[in-house]
Amino acid sequence: MRAYDIVIIGGGPAGLAAAISAKKSGVDSVLILERDKELGGILNQCIHNGFGLHTFKEELTGPEYAGRFIDQAKELNIEYKLNTMVMDISPQKVVTAMNREEGLFEIQAKAVVLAMGCRERSRGALNIPGYRPAGIFSAGTAQRLVNIEGYMPGREVVILGSGDIGLIMARRMTFEGAKVKVVAELMPYSGGLKRNIVQCLDDYDIPLKLSHTVVDIKGKERLEGITLAQVDGHGKPIPGTEEEYSCDTLLLSVGLIPENEISRGMGVDMNPVTSGPKVNESLETNIEGVFACGNVLHVHDLVDFVSEEAGTAGRNAAEYVKQGEERRQGGKEIKMNPVEGVRYTVPGTINVDRMDENLTVRFRVGGVYKNCYISAYFDDERVIHRKRPVVAPGEMEEIKLTKEQLLKYPDLQTITVKIEEA
Repeated sequence: MRAYDIVIIGGGPAGLAAAISAKKSGVDSVLILERDKELGGILNQCIHNGFGLHTFKEELTGPEYAGRFIDQAKELNIEYKLNTMVMDISPQKVVTAMNREEGLFEIQAKAVVLAMGCRERSRGALNIPGYRPAGIFSAGTAQRLVNIEGYMPGREVVILGSGDIGLIMARRMTFEGAKVKVVAELMPYSGGLKRNIVQCLDDYDIPLKLSHTVVDIKGKERLEGITLAQVDGHGKPIPGTEEEYSCDTLLLSVGLIPENEISRGMGVDMNPVTSGPKVNESLETNIEGVFACGNVLHVHDLVDFVSEEAGTAGRNAAEYVKQGEERRQGGKEIKMNPVEGVRYTVPGTINVDRMDENLTVRFRVGGVYKNCYISAYFDDERVIHRKRPVVAPGEMEEIKLTKEQLLKYPDLQTITVKIEEA
C-alpha cells in the first residue's frame, strides 16, 4: 500500500487550492484524486465571467480561474491522478480508489481533505406529476451540453428555480438563439445573486415569477408544455392560478446538495442544515485529520470564498501532519449558536488555542431581511452589531473573529449569531 501525507479528494477549485496551500505549508507528499478527465472541476463548464474578483482582483471566466490554480499546482509539482474514482475511505484514513491503469488500489493517508463539491437536486426530488418525456434537464447538465459538448438542449425553454446556474443558463440559452419564456421560483425570493438577476434576466426581458412552481408536465415522447401555478405561504399550489406554457425544454435549477456519500460512509458527523460535515475552526471534522472545504462543506455563492476556505483547510491539514501527536490537545471549545434568521455557521465550534489569528465565520440566512443588523453575542454580551441594508438567502454572509478578541473572554461558552431587526 502506498502512503501519502495528505490525500485530497477532488481536483476542482477547492481541491486545487487546498493542495497548493498544503504544499506551501511545507508538506511535500500531497496527492489529488479526481474522477474527471481533467482538473478544474465544475469551473470548466462555467464560461461566463465574474470569477476571481476577490482572489485576483480581476474578472475571469471559470476556465481561466481554474487555469491559474492548475498552473500553480503544476509549478509546485503536486501529484494528481485523473479518471480516478474514490470508492471508500476508512476511519483510519485508508483511501480505496480505482482507475483503468491501476485497477483497485489503496492509499494510506496521514490527513485527508474532502473537496468533492456538490451535485444538483434532480426532478425526482421535486414530485412533479406527469410523464417522463425527453427535454427535462438539470441546469448544470444543460450548461455542460451547451458549453463543452456543443449540443443545444432545446429551442423554447422554461426554467424552474432561480438559483445562480438557472439564471446564468437563461442568458446562455438566449445567446444561443433559444426563447426563454419564464423563470419560475417556488420561494417568495430568488435563490441567486442580485447581480445575476439583473444581468441574466432583466437585461433580456425574461420574466421572473416568484411563488410559482410547475404543477404539470405535458408530452409523452418529448416535452410539449408545462403548467405553472402560484403557491401559497406553505408552497401549496393555489387552484385557479394555473398558466399554460408551450415549451420543448424544462431546466431545473432547484438547489445543490454537497456530495457526501463518502464522508458519511467513513463516519463523519453531518450538519442536517447544510448536508455537509460539521467542522471546527480548522475545518476539521469529528474524525481527527480529516478536513472538509468548498461546496462539499456548504454550498458557496462565489468561488473566491471556496478557494480561501480551501487554503485554510490545506494549511491546517499540513499543520496536523507536521505536529502529529504533539498537536495541541485540550483547549476549550466555544460552541457557535445560529438562531433567529441564521440557518447555520461554518465552523460550528471554535477552539481558541488552535485557531488562526483571524477567523471568518460564514453563514446563510433563512429569508430576506431589510434594514437589519447582523449581531454576535459572546454569551450574553453583544460584541458585533453590523447594519445591513438587505440580507438574502442567495448571498453568503460572514463575521470576522480574532484570536485576540476571544482571549479576552476566558470563560466564553457560546457565540450566538442572529439577525436583529433595526
